[in-house]
Amino acid sequence: MKVFVYPGQGAQFTGMGKSMYDQNARAKALFEEANDILGFRITDIMFSGTDDELKQTKVTQPAIFLHSVILSKIWGRLFTPGMVAGHSLGEFSALAASDALSFEDGLKLVSKRAHAMQKACELQPSTMAVIIGLPDKVVEDACKAIKDEIVVCANYNCPGQIAVSGTEAGIDRVCKMLTEAGAKRALKLKVGGAFHSPLMEPARTELAEAIESTVVNNPVCPVYQNYTALPSTDPQEIKRNLIAQLTAPVKWTQTVRNMVADGADHFVELGPGKVLQGLILKIDNSVTAESYQEKITDD
Repeated sequence: MKVFVYPGQGAQFTGMGKSMYDQNARAKALFEEANDILGFRITDIMFSGTDDELKQTKVTQPAIFLHSVILSKIWGRLFTPGMVAGHSLGEFSALAASDALSFEDGLKLVSKRAHAMQKACELQPSTMAVIIGLPDKVVEDACKAIKDEIVVCANYNCPGQIAVSGTEAGIDRVCKMLTEAGAKRALKLKVGGAFHSPLMEPARTELAEAIESTVVNNPVCPVYQNYTALPSTDPQEIKRNLIAQLTAPVKWTQTVRNMVADGADHFVELGPGKVLQGLILKIDNSVTAESYQEKITDD
C-alpha cells in the first residue's frame, strides 16, 4: 500500500516551492491565495529570502505546510494515499492533503500555531537536543531523573534517535548524563524553544480554541496522528489529538511501525528535504521510501 508522509520544522530551504510556482498554474494560484490569507508575501521569503528570514517560526511553519500541501494538490490523480501521517507540523499538512482540513483553514491553523509557539518560547528560555545511540528507556530514565527542571522526550524519530525538550539548564544536564551513559551524540538543536513539552502549554491553550472552532471533515484515508501513533478518521478525535500534540511527544517510530503493520509498504515523502525517508528506512528496512520536492504535473 502506498502512503504519504509530511515533514516538520527544520526541513525548509531557500528556493522551496519556486519551481512549482513558476511551472504549474494551480500551484501559483494556491501560493498567491496563501499570500492573501497570511497578509504578507511568504513566497518572497520562501523563494529568495535569507536563511534567517526563513527560520522565523511564523514563516517556517506555514512555508513547510504550503510546500507540502501544494505539492500534494498538483499530483492530481497520482495522489492516491492509502494512509497519511506527518511529523509534528507535518500532521497539519497530512490533514489538509487528505481533505480533513481545507487549504485555507489548515494554513490559518498553522499560522496560529506558529505564533502561539513563538510566544510560549519567549516566556522561558528553553531548547531541545537530539540523543543518538541509546535505547529509548535509557533516555526516558535520564529525563525522569532530573527532578528540579523540565526535561522530556519530545520526538521518537527512529530507534536510537530521540529528541529531548526542556529548560536550557535541564537539557544541558541530560546531555551530560547521556554522554556519560554512552550516547554517540547529545547535540543541542538550534530551535526557538522546548517543542512537544509541558513548556508549550500556553500555546496549546491558545491553539485549542482555534482548532475547536475549525471545521474538520472525514479524511479520504486514515490519518495516523502523533499523539497516539494510531489511525483516525473521526473529526472530533482528530481535533483532540491535534490539540494534545503540542505538549506531547511525537511518536514517529511507533507511527511508522503501526502503518507497516496495517499494510503500508511504500512511503512517499512530500515536502522539503528527505529527513522522513531516512528515518522510515531506519525504522523498517523492509519497506521502500522516496521523497519529492518539486514534482510538476497538471494531471
